[in-house]
Amino acid sequence: MKQRLENDLKTAMRSGDTLRRDTLRFLLDAIHKEGVARLGAAVDRLTAEGKDENARQQWLAQNRPSDLDDAAVQEVLTKQGKMRRDSIDAFTKGGRMELAEKERSELAIIAAYLPEQLDESRVREIAVRVIAETGAKGPQDTKIVMPKVIAETKGRADGKIVSGVVNALLKERVS
Repeated sequence: MKQRLENDLKTAMRSGDTLRRDTLRFLLDAIHKEGVARLGAAVDRLTAEGKDENARQQWLAQNRPSDLDDAAVQEVLTKQGKMRRDSIDAFTKGGRMELAEKERSELAIIAAYLPEQLDESRVREIAVRVIAETGAKGPQDTKIVMPKVIAETKGRADGKIVSGVVNALLKERVS
C-alpha cells in the first residue's frame, strides 16, 4: 500500500496535479510518523523490560516496527479520512466553504485508497446480528455489543454511524 502511494505521488508530480501531490505527501508523512512512533514505543517497551543496548539493537534488527504493514497503513489512512470529515463539518459550520471544499477534495483522494465504506443499512444488519448473538437486552449491554460490531466494521464504517446505529437498536429493545 505504501509503495502504491509512493508511485502515485511520482505520477502526480509528473502530471502537475498539485492537490493529489500535496495530499499524498501528507499521507506518506503521516505513515512515516506512525512508523517512528511505533519504533519509539518498541524501544521504550524494551527499555522497561530491562534490555540493554545490544539486546535492543538485536531485537530491532530482527523486528522492524517502523515498517508498517498494509493494515497499519490502512489505519493511518482511515484516521486521515476521519480528520478530513471532521474538518469538513467544522469548516461548514464556520461558513468556510472554500476550506471545506478543499478538505472534500483531499478526502476523495484518500477514499480511493480505503476499502469501500459500509452504508448505514449494512451497519444496521451487522449490529442486529451481533445483538441477537450476544443476547443484548438494552443500552446497558452497549459494552458487549460495540466491540464486536466495531471489529466487523473496522476501517469500513464511520465510528459515529456505528455508535448511533447500535445505540438506537439497543434503545428499541427496551421499549
